[in-house]
Amino acid sequence: MPHPADRSFRSLAGGVAPRVKVVDIGANPIDADPPYAAMLRAGDAEVVGFEPNRQALAELERRKGPLERYFPHAVGDGARHRLHICQAPGMTSLLEPDPAVLGLFHGFPDWGRVLTTEEVETVRLDDVAETSGADLLKLDIQGAELMVLRHAEARLRDAVVIQAEVEFLPLYKDQPLFSEMEMFLRARGFALHRFFPEVSRAVRPMMVNNDPYAGLGQLVWADAVFIRDLTRLDALSDRQVLAMAAILHDAYAAYDIAFRLVAEHDRRIGADRAGAYLAGLQAPLPSAA
Repeated sequence: MPHPADRSFRSLAGGVAPRVKVVDIGANPIDADPPYAAMLRAGDAEVVGFEPNRQALAELERRKGPLERYFPHAVGDGARHRLHICQAPGMTSLLEPDPAVLGLFHGFPDWGRVLTTEEVETVRLDDVAETSGADLLKLDIQGAELMVLRHAEARLRDAVVIQAEVEFLPLYKDQPLFSEMEMFLRARGFALHRFFPEVSRAVRPMMVNNDPYAGLGQLVWADAVFIRDLTRLDALSDRQVLAMAAILHDAYAAYDIAFRLVAEHDRRIGADRAGAYLAGLQAPLPSAA
């Protein structure tokens, strides 16, 4: 969600923003830029990413800047698992696709066809020292997101924002759904902020405009953004408050919450940056030359 450089959180908060640490699990660059891309380009974020797909990892390595590190590990529960390699690489998963659910939608029976399987070792996020101190956790690993978080209790204590793909129908067998993710994270001090975005599909046999990707009535998955419970900010350090404000401003344009967090930081340290932040937001953009 781009904004002019002079509207970055750092510029509006008087330069006090910490450099945030992002851990991106499933960092395959096949989709659009991640929400933290502008922060990374500005030097306001560093990234530790995981991508076991060799081709995707090679592309990440080719593109990376000085604040990016990538690892080939499959992140999970630290055990050995069977990886289901599907016809569509984006559906390859540690979980087995469920033909009954995939059959409800156009395209998915082919995209989710398992071509082969291979045994892979997984690592626990808490066991990878480079992920310590992560502020933002981003997960997109086809149904295994909750497995990762269940074995990342230490990282969850540091994190202030989590973006995870969640499903509303089990595209994979025994796949945890959004409700289970929400309950797990709520018990650890997080609250749902928004879906970013939601994805629906038309249920067969109807097709919209002859497009198998077109949505209609059935919500299938979304990226869910969770943030620390705003009624429990006393559980956060001063740095966590500012890191959360920076992420929500720069990555998600949640200016109202960022403003509240700056005001909370002011209250703690006796500063008055919230007024300048709000004034900067309300100031007209400079006209193009």
